[in-house]
Amino acid sequence: MGGFAIGTTEFASMSLLPFFAADLHIDEPTAGHAISAYALGVVLGAPLIAVLGARFARRTQLLVLMAVFAIGNALTALAPGFGWMIAARFLSGLPHGAYFGVAALVAASLVPQQRRSQAIGQVMLGLTIATIIGVPLANWIGQAVGWRASFGLVSVLALLTVLLCALFAPRDQAGRSDPLRELGALKSGRVWITLAIGAIGFGGMFAVYTYLATTLIEVTKVNAEVIPLFLAVFGVGATLGNLFVPRFADRALMPTAGIILLFSAIALLVFPLAAGNPWLLAIDVFAIGTGVSIGAILQTRLMDVAGDAQALAAALNHSAFNTANALGPFLGGLAIREGFGWTSTGPVGAALALLGFLIWIVAWRDARPAPVDITSPHETAPLAPALAPDRRSRARDSVA
Repeated sequence: MGGFAIGTTEFASMSLLPFFAADLHIDEPTAGHAISAYALGVVLGAPLIAVLGARFARRTQLLVLMAVFAIGNALTALAPGFGWMIAARFLSGLPHGAYFGVAALVAASLVPQQRRSQAIGQVMLGLTIATIIGVPLANWIGQAVGWRASFGLVSVLALLTVLLCALFAPRDQAGRSDPLRELGALKSGRVWITLAIGAIGFGGMFAVYTYLATTLIEVTKVNAEVIPLFLAVFGVGATLGNLFVPRFADRALMPTAGIILLFSAIALLVFPLAAGNPWLLAIDVFAIGTGVSIGAILQTRLMDVAGDAQALAAALNHSAFNTANALGPFLGGLAIREGFGWTSTGPVGAALALLGFLIWIVAWRDARPAPVDITSPHETAPLAPALAPDRRSRARDSVA
């Protein structure tokens, strides 16, 4: 339910962008700053809260974080102007990364080692199911009642999460982690490379998704009432991706991440070609949605390389993805502002996914086990003497 509330507000704000931009009398690229403000809150809040909350019980952290999230969304619904909305979105974003980070650690601790990616993927199902149900519902409410009602709905969902966590979240002891030890994760190059993959490679999806509603209206020429259906198609792709892709990641973690990045780049490149046909666009939006599964994969990778700083690493993963959430809309908005058209977000997104893949190559080479040298450290043992002279001769003839 917490993931459902977070996913609804994060993605619904993008789909509602044309509506609150018109209501607040600003253009849409400027309205995109509200999305970036939320992302900035996640980027700054996740590591800060993870370090400060290291000594508190995880159950307590879940309760407090979701309460703050409810307040932030309530203030968004009541914002009298765009400046107030920016501040409220920033406050709403602060608990996001830390909440998911704590929830992922709780889930991973309840399953065997070989099922961690699947468990984290199941935690993320709340977010992806939100893109099927919550975001289309919020978009429909935003059109029928007003965009403020959509954020009010999220605040109610967050309060419901507080109640459910109080009733059902596992009770645990106060944390014993040292905040300084948590900060030790920042010394690891492997942690930073993994975070860079998400911060850059995932930005492509946000570049397209942020302006998808406007692209549907301006390019695909569909009625606004149809927009929730496309948002639901994206959500189905994201949900199925989180259900099935982590199963492969539990067997081959880093190769699965690389394949997802390449697949996303292809789907994003196709976006401008498919935008004119609603059926083709629906298929492509579904494919773009499956790329969300990389979140659970990189979360597992961070658990492997973060050592004792598990809480900070888990939270930083969401900082990385919301860096992508800020970067993608910003670059997509620049392309639109420069006159390249609404579909230019596709090539911009593909470039980000490919750049993420290049960073992945560095991480993959680092993750591979070193080759084992079976020879003596003092001498090289050639294999040729093991062959009789006539056999060596025949071997040379065969090579020739």
